[in-house]
Amino acid sequence: MAHRFLIKEIALQAGLGVATVDRVLNRRANVREHTRIRVEQAIKDLETQAVNLANSGRKLIFDVVVEAPARFSDEIKHALEGELALMLPTIVRPRFLLQETMTTHQVVDALRSIARRGTHGVVLKARDVPEIAETVAELQRDGIPVVTVVTDIPLSGRVAYAGLDNRAAGATAAYLLGLGLGPKPANVLVTMSDEHFRGEEEREISFRRALRKHHPQLRLLDASGGHGLDSPTEQRVCSVLNSDTEISAVYSMGGGNVAILRAIEAHQQTPVFFIGHDLDRDNVRLLREGKIQAILHHDLRQDLRSACHHVMQFHKLLPASSVAPSSSVVVVTPENIPDYIAKRFRD
Repeated sequence: MAHRFLIKEIALQAGLGVATVDRVLNRRANVREHTRIRVEQAIKDLETQAVNLANSGRKLIFDVVVEAPARFSDEIKHALEGELALMLPTIVRPRFLLQETMTTHQVVDALRSIARRGTHGVVLKARDVPEIAETVAELQRDGIPVVTVVTDIPLSGRVAYAGLDNRAAGATAAYLLGLGLGPKPANVLVTMSDEHFRGEEEREISFRRALRKHHPQLRLLDASGGHGLDSPTEQRVCSVLNSDTEISAVYSMGGGNVAILRAIEAHQQTPVFFIGHDLDRDNVRLLREGKIQAILHHDLRQDLRSACHHVMQFHKLLPASSVAPSSSVVVVTPENIPDYIAKRFRD
């Protein structure tokens, strides 16, 4: 009996033992007729499945362009690779360009290079500046969908944004700090990596608005602009601290939390309350050590699943109703670190 499948595949499809299938395929004696029919039907079913997979399965190339500190871009890469096996029958092959800092010119050149060599879609984390927005629009006009993740470029013509609600995140941080600090006047240090990352800017605007409304006794000190990198972030924090400035709390919107704490501790201070973003290796360790009290977490795997689904829907491989939603803000404390994160970063 001619076939192109492994015996164990046929046995699994037929619900029979491997030895039984072997007897049928080699036309040995003492095989019942209904057993032979089951094996023949199993082979036909496998052939049909193979044809359907060949017809419906697609190979898509996704380009992932991220400007972020390595600790965060590594999380994006890990999250996306964890989702790829769930995309079957579509096979997604990612190409990564992950850099800690990129000039506007470098991002524009990278996107245009991707367009020239061809791609099915771009997943992009970049600053919201006119030159990048226009380049995204160029790709859209060429039929290449762009999905922004974590931080948005809303006037670029991108097909979708996949990421947390940054305004809700900023308001949540203000609520938590208000609870933690109480009614007395206090200084709160705030840091963004770069004001042109719209996600962080939205967090900051919402945070300031909520504090003005509900906690006007809290005074903000801004140490933004360190790109989330340790050395420049530490320098920015040191530049706003002096012997007369007591920091009661920190809201870190752009990372570099080890450096922020190092700078504050160098001034012989310990914040009462520290809120950060994202469960990377540094932040999980700081949570466990009690140096950070809360992390505003969003599920990167869900966000990247949503990004992939938007590209697939653009190519009519998914109905719009099947596109995964973006993640919600989750407050993580030392007591509720998700198991999969705790296991991954177990020292």
